[in-house]
Amino acid sequence: MKFRFFVVLSVAALLAIPAVADSFFFTTGTPDGQIATLSRVGSTGKIQTETADDFILGKSTILNQATFIGLIPTGAPLTSISQVEIEFYHVFPNDSGPFDGRVLTRTNSPADVEIGSATRDSLAGSLTYNVTLLNPTFAAANSVVNGINTQPGQFTGGEGQVTGQEVVISVDFTTPVTLGPDHYFFRPEALVNSGDFLWLSAPRPQFTGDLQSWIRNDDLAPDWSRIGTDITGQGPFDASFSLSGSAVPEPSTLGLLGGGLSALAFLRKRFMA
Repeated sequence: MKFRFFVVLSVAALLAIPAVADSFFFTTGTPDGQIATLSRVGSTGKIQTETADDFILGKSTILNQATFIGLIPTGAPLTSISQVEIEFYHVFPNDSGPFDGRVLTRTNSPADVEIGSATRDSLAGSLTYNVTLLNPTFAAANSVVNGINTQPGQFTGGEGQVTGQEVVISVDFTTPVTLGPDHYFFRPEALVNSGDFLWLSAPRPQFTGDLQSWIRNDDLAPDWSRIGTDITGQGPFDASFSLSGSAVPEPSTLGLLGGGLSALAFLRKRFMA
């Protein structure tokens, strides 16, 4: 009886130990109306076009949710977004070949290829998403949709003002994404059946070490161009998104719990002897 009472108290004490798994939240803020850039899943008659912006993790983190804000055509139903895909990239030169000279620079760009284990796609069931209308009419002063070229034709000045419905796409990772401490790029894409999704820019700077947003299409890949510095001569720009999750529990906490349970097992043998 004494041993049972001791076990109850000991287990309660162990359960009372707080898990060292801090919550994680990052956001670049709300759109500033400066630029909207294509971020589109490839489909029949439409080549894939990717926009990416960066964030930093100070410790290993489990990502459970994300949001990103952009434009869809005026009058398009929210249900016209039929697919969402999210990828994460290291910073060049990780996961990349040597610089090939087709763009002005690859310094501080996303890598050539994504982190394969971190790709999440609604078609694969590894994420679910919800689309919410924020504003039925929202204008961005400039845009980049088709003018994505190798040098020396990389500068286009952009393709001018665009107006559409401002929407936020909220994503739940049904398979959470775990990333170690490092500098990453976040790349969301949406497939709109009746047009395109244009990712909206956000104010800068956001954090120490912040990098600007980059873009590429299938013709430019594996390279990327800086949206502001290379293509429009404006900016540089960030993109509007958020990420949330929690830090991976520290080994010290797991070890403390495991050690406590081992001690209970040892004491039980002593009491039962």
